[in-house]
Amino acid sequence: MYKTFGIFAHVDTGKTTFSEQLLYYGATIQSRGRVDHQDAFLDLHPIERARGITVFAEQGVFSYGDDTYTMIDTPGHVDFSPEMERSIQVLDYAVLLVDAVDGVEGHTETVWQLLKKHHIPTFFFINKMDREGANLEAAIASIQQLLTPHTLLLTERLTPMHEDLIEEIAALDESLMDTYFEHGYDAQLWHETLQKLIQQRRAFPIHYGSALQDVGVASFLNDFHTLTATHYDADAPFAARVYKVRHDENGQRIAYLKIDSGTLPARTALDINGETMKVGQIRLYNGQKFDQLSVAVAGQSVGIYGLKNAVIGTTFGDTKSYEMPSLVATLRTRVEFEEDVSAKEMLPYFRMLEAEDPSLQVTWREDVQEIQLSIMGNIQLEVLAHVLLERFALRVTFERPTIIYKETIAQTVKGYGHFEPLKHYAEVHLRLTPTARNSGVTFKNECHADHLLIGQQNVIEHHIFAREHHGLLTGSALTDVEITLVTGRAHVKHTEGGDFREATHRAIRQGLEQAENILLEPYYAVHLRAHLDHLGRMMSDIQQASGTFEAPITEGDYVSLKARVPVASFLDYPTQYAAYTNGKGSIRLVFDGYDVCHNTKEVIATIGYDKNADPAYTSNSIFCSHGKGYVVPWQEAEAAMHANTEL
Repeated sequence: MYKTFGIFAHVDTGKTTFSEQLLYYGATIQSRGRVDHQDAFLDLHPIERARGITVFAEQGVFSYGDDTYTMIDTPGHVDFSPEMERSIQVLDYAVLLVDAVDGVEGHTETVWQLLKKHHIPTFFFINKMDREGANLEAAIASIQQLLTPHTLLLTERLTPMHEDLIEEIAALDESLMDTYFEHGYDAQLWHETLQKLIQQRRAFPIHYGSALQDVGVASFLNDFHTLTATHYDADAPFAARVYKVRHDENGQRIAYLKIDSGTLPARTALDINGETMKVGQIRLYNGQKFDQLSVAVAGQSVGIYGLKNAVIGTTFGDTKSYEMPSLVATLRTRVEFEEDVSAKEMLPYFRMLEAEDPSLQVTWREDVQEIQLSIMGNIQLEVLAHVLLERFALRVTFERPTIIYKETIAQTVKGYGHFEPLKHYAEVHLRLTPTARNSGVTFKNECHADHLLIGQQNVIEHHIFAREHHGLLTGSALTDVEITLVTGRAHVKHTEGGDFREATHRAIRQGLEQAENILLEPYYAVHLRAHLDHLGRMMSDIQQASGTFEAPITEGDYVSLKARVPVASFLDYPTQYAAYTNGKGSIRLVFDGYDVCHNTKEVIATIGYDKNADPAYTSNSIFCSHGKGYVVPWQEAEAAMHANTEL
């Protein structure tokens, strides 16, 4: 049986040490590595060894009992959260580590919400029980309070199954209590029941110990082995997903596939966006090592050569579609090169990194000849600089990151775009409707086939999503809008696909010109805990940061405060907070989506965007008369349209 699971934790919780122990018990390694010795099996990159943090999600493979496990060690630092989230989508199970001293920390809550979103059954391991101040009861209480109350402490209670554990399982809900009254302490029945409850995310086992001291790990692995099950079908039709992309030392793309069903022999022809690609080498990676396979089977995660057009999210066959990450970059920076380096010539290197990490959202600004990146934080920039130097011998620096703003609209409007220079023709009518916050851009089609062919309608939809659309206030990306295709027109002889691109973009822009535009900024959900003496300062700081907070909760001499603040106001606050609480206060910052900007006028003035000088967009339409094209300003466009504007 093949099983894939991921290891997750807040940074410095002992995740890599825990992973080493599992690999050791699975006989993949003969001796356990350590982060501080820079010899951990899955810390493959020099930057990981040097900094002692996991940056890239890597897999180890081991056998235990009759099963083969693929274990994915994920980054624990918030700057590399997108890498972590991409791995979640191919997991059967997750193991979430919690520090025995610190309990549930900020990033742990973030991970938990992602595991919940993707319905991943989860085991907890409370680590570092050997540390001074370790408190098992407090750590469990933090899990129950902040994550889930449906926990079961399993260490040394499952084999054999204790009667009090059976009673705890039965107490989870009424139907289980009926089973208890009917069957009593039938250990096999309750073991099978617990396995199903875990699979359904109705129960969450807790183990505890010390990975560094090898305490509790063997017990955990044995319980994990008996309580997990998968049902991959190698005889079913082939289905797989690309969840990771890397490039080898020669720049060749390696697409990492999770095989969900069927088999994939080498030399198989696969279709990617209408282009046939042939599978080259199939590699089963285990840390830095790999075995070359003639065929990959359901349940395996393998690296494939030859799929040069494959991107993260590419799917084959009948499988779950890839979901865009919830954790998005909120900062943007400009790449600064040495004087004799052409930024445009370096762009292919950044496109390669973007293929590996789509959250970078590499943008080439032709007007100012510069490369811009979206990032999660400053640690990520340090890693990027190291990677560029190591892989491409390219020395770069980055300007101070700025906030990524977005824009939306306040009311429904219609937008009209017409593109008709000589021997071209396309007209598009769109309706733009504001949607719920953080819903992104969505599409709806109300166009009748009598007005535009289905293929032409699909082309318009493609161009709506082919790139971000600039708002009018700051040129930031449009979001939280449903764009509906109402109608349009084409010409039998003169219409080409590019004509619909021009008409579509002009229609969106023309609609924005008529709307009340709203500037959005990213927000943090904040949880502060400190001595009561600091409560006044905490509330004052949140108010000054244009945030809001809930009623404080006192716990003896300490107080907890939950708040919501703009990211822009809180970027440097953790350092200030640590200073005035003398390092004894705790702070958790979790990305909490976008909302209305607290200082719109100031931001607009600072960015200084000129909507009429954006080289990528115009709200005007082009019509043709007497063999010549002429411009119709956006204000007059509706009256000039050829299709019915009353629809």
